Amino acid sequence: MFDTIFGLPMHPLIVHATVVIVPTTALLVALAAVHPRFRAWIGPVPALAALVSCVLVPLSTSSGEELQHRVGDTSLIQKHADLAETLIWFVLPLAAVAAVGYWLHRRGSGAKALVGGVAVAAVLLSGATLVDVGLIGHSGAKASWSKVVDQPAAHAGDSD
Repeated sequence: MFDTIFGLPMHPLIVHATVVIVPTTALLVALAAVHPRFRAWIGPVPALAALVSCVLVPLSTSSGEELQHRVGDTSLIQKHADLAETLIWFVLPLAAVAAVGYWLHRRGSGAKALVGGVAVAAVLLSGATLVDVGLIGHSGAKASWSKVVDQPAAHAGDSD
């Protein structure tokens, strides 16, 4: 189902959206949690972006599995796939924290301990999500480009 679109693998196309939306969401959630003025200005955007992230991550992993079947399995691809399976476990709680944070803001909750706990959770989850996206991206780039980079560069004018 998530194999190709217009003859191109869907995975790189979907991953570009994921690689932009998920880290941006993590930063928005963290900023909204710790900065009251930003939270008042941004409103439900971090929670909505987190919901979009919860959709994009499974689309990315599904399309990645389809691509993996097409190109074959190597240890680098398998490492990337294994790391990619972890992202949903960061994005789901991030979405929950974003929703709770927005709900507390809308409610005007005066429970400082609860708001502080949500802020701490948001910052920790955001940081962990950013690290996970970085690790996944690095492993994917390595799986995609290691054969190209490991070969000697061909230069214009070289004759063989």
